Amino acid sequence: MRRFLSGRRLTRKEIPFDQEIILEHEKQGYIQVEPGLSGKVPYLTCKRCNNQNPSLFANHPSPFSDAPIHYCRHCLSLGKISTTTDLLTWLEPPSPMQKIPSTPLKWEGTLSPGQKKASDQVISAIKERSSILVWAVCGAGKTEVLFRGIESALLDAKRVLLATPRTDVVKELAPRFKQAFPDVEQAALYGGHTKQDTTASLILATTHQVLRFYRTFDVVIVDEIDAFPFSFDPSLQYGVHQAAAPHASRVYLSATPSKTLLRSKGLEVVRIPRRYHGYDLPVPRLQWCGNWRKSLRKQRLPQVIKQWVVIHVNKRIPALLFVPSIKVLHEVSAILTSLSIPHAAVHSDAPDRHTHIQSFRDSSIPLLVTTTILERGITISKVEIGVLGAEADIFTEAALVQISGRVGRDKQFPQGDAVFFHYGRTDAMIAAKNHIKKMNELESGE
Repeated sequence: MRRFLSGRRLTRKEIPFDQEIILEHEKQGYIQVEPGLSGKVPYLTCKRCNNQNPSLFANHPSPFSDAPIHYCRHCLSLGKISTTTDLLTWLEPPSPMQKIPSTPLKWEGTLSPGQKKASDQVISAIKERSSILVWAVCGAGKTEVLFRGIESALLDAKRVLLATPRTDVVKELAPRFKQAFPDVEQAALYGGHTKQDTTASLILATTHQVLRFYRTFDVVIVDEIDAFPFSFDPSLQYGVHQAAAPHASRVYLSATPSKTLLRSKGLEVVRIPRRYHGYDLPVPRLQWCGNWRKSLRKQRLPQVIKQWVVIHVNKRIPALLFVPSIKVLHEVSAILTSLSIPHAAVHSDAPDRHTHIQSFRDSSIPLLVTTTILERGITISKVEIGVLGAEADIFTEAALVQISGRVGRDKQFPQGDAVFFHYGRTDAMIAAKNHIKKMNELESGE
């Protein structure tokens, strides 16, 4: 019971023990019980996700009384929290940590000067229990910057959480961390993959899964803190805060931090303006493509985009073509199929998304059409990118910087093409291009 519940806050249904055993532990003072919802209708608060929006609560008749049962719709995907739900937390003593080897880190790579500086400051922040932002360009090697700091934390018997908004990022990072820390117990948690040892010393999880933890991590690392949905969902930010132990260290990673974050009181900032291989960031091209929506309605691709696609497919240069919506993705995919152009199309709800991404990694598919789901967290050698409809609102400055950052990450292929196909330039496009050029100027000046 202690091992399963320690450091977590769960409903009774989520705890795989008989209710008699749970009640006995409650009587002995080992388990704290609190209602899942607090307050009175319509001013309810969900204790798991901190939802307080009346429109995100619903109700249904109760089989036991005349009063309806109210529940939170916001975190319903994690299981129902209602007026009849309890949340249970294990009190002291916590489950003991596993024994950590004397040299847990087996990674033998070399850090660039910029990475080394950031790594040292991360170590200091973890030891001093303070907060730090690592502001690094796309492809700077942020993951490797964390290794020494995580090792320092583990040797000090601290539990470490690395949270990220996207499942794809967890799946990509998990094998890298297992290789770097092969003798350290780890768990990777994301939707559909939660039955792992949650008492592990090192946890990688989506920010949604973090909502199940409670005051347990001594070091909380948030990767891509500016990414959707974390940056737009206060409940996920609340969950990360709740998962941290008192006086925990916090490490934030971002290539495009918000002005609000940069103004945070007491937050140390360290910048890595150069990629680990030392080359400049590829600067995107802005290419007018005409009324692309009209072309799609006629079941045609704009000629300039068709040429770009054909060149990449014929030369077997891996290409990512970003589109602004799932609707556009299906239209483009249908046209490519009619032209017998080999490709795959992926979006957040596609059931075969991970299979297609792996095929693209393996070079079985030369072209991947995608929504912004792949704007970050994916590294493909030699890849080049195009953005169809770059003037769409979804392509913000930050999104376009991240998308451009897919190119040139491999030191063997540090350059490549990044092109914004548009039907009219936007401030976001120009700002993204200027952002990248400014980073290159900073690099050359250091």
